[in-house]
Amino acid sequence: MTEITEVPSPFCGIGTDDLSIQVDGLSLKVTANGCAVNTPLFEQAITDTSPRVGGKEASLEAAVAKAAELLRNTKLPVIGGCATDVNGMRGLLALADHCGAVVDNMNFVGARNNFLALQDSGWMNTTLAEVKNRCDVLLVVGTDLEAFAPRFFERYLWTDAMFVEDSSQRQVIYLGKAPSGSASTSPNGNQAQVFECATADLPEVMAVLRALVKKQPIRSACVAGLAVADLQGIADQLKAAKYGVVTWAAGALAYSQAELTVQTLSEMIKDINDQNTRCSGLPLAGKEGDQTANQVCGWTTGYPARTRFSRGYPEYDPFLNDSRTLLANGEADALVWVQAFNSQSVPPVTGLPTIVVGRSGMTFSQEPDVYIPVGTPGIDHAGHAFRMDNVVAIRLKKLRDSGLPSTADVLNAIEHAL
Repeated sequence: MTEITEVPSPFCGIGTDDLSIQVDGLSLKVTANGCAVNTPLFEQAITDTSPRVGGKEASLEAAVAKAAELLRNTKLPVIGGCATDVNGMRGLLALADHCGAVVDNMNFVGARNNFLALQDSGWMNTTLAEVKNRCDVLLVVGTDLEAFAPRFFERYLWTDAMFVEDSSQRQVIYLGKAPSGSASTSPNGNQAQVFECATADLPEVMAVLRALVKKQPIRSACVAGLAVADLQGIADQLKAAKYGVVTWAAGALAYSQAELTVQTLSEMIKDINDQNTRCSGLPLAGKEGDQTANQVCGWTTGYPARTRFSRGYPEYDPFLNDSRTLLANGEADALVWVQAFNSQSVPPVTGLPTIVVGRSGMTFSQEPDVYIPVGTPGIDHAGHAFRMDNVVAIRLKKLRDSGLPSTADVLNAIEHAL
């Protein structure tokens, strides 16, 4: 039994790197600095160590050969999930290029809301380090930040800062969704201001808030159940701040054309910067490798991870390359599901040949043609994963010897077998 300290996590998205983990053979126990997100994923037991072909145990070589056989004559295979580390994503893109596949990250529907706004009008965003050292007003739009990243406030707000004299005086404002716990309460007992409204009403609320920032007249006294006077208070706090930050989770904006809401708040941030103060955005992401997938796909192809290779070169389309649509319409002819982080995230049920390269412990309602359990980056092998602000690639540690291959090893082997 050994104790490993300063363990970084690939699971939470915020770059948590101070966990202490007790290793006893194949069993892991988080002994310090765990959270509701990290602890269960680190402590999950290994149950599958052998690949399966047609539901029967097989050697890794036989499973790789069968996967290559299923992909060899396909016209438009889909590679989904994309939850892996940097090297795993490199191997995934090499395989996609070889067999002309569509690559689609499972979280891209939410990320698309950000990309469409970014591509159309740009944005002004910040990093976690800047939030920690400069932020004095934090506006959380449409998401429960504490549920997303339980240790966000502990690590980045209620902590020592370079340019904030008393971090306990920082102001937190929730707009849309209320927090689920008390992590947003400052060390001196100041609670977050909470202004609740339905998620579907956020487009209207954000439009009014931006108008107030720009000093435009609003004739109505309320919008979506919120008093315009309260929204004016939020606008005033953002404009009075030395360094305001607006954060949101694009995936939580589950309504049509949510990218317009992201664009509205991004433009509002620019408006605030025109008024002799500083303000930045902070999109929430980074769980299950979505930022890693988009980063690696970006520097490899120039596009995010919703790209097809069927014509021999990468083609990006945030709508036409939606794997769910391709599967539902019968356009795809095979599915490869890559998920090395979360055993609960299984592929959609389909009648197509299905290959799963996933974390040990997956349970399927329909057994895939090939299932190859792989090691989890940051547990079973070393690796790199990008945190939510995209500026830091976390160096993941190997904690145990499970004997499971990495995602990169498996995907490279399938690509070579082709």
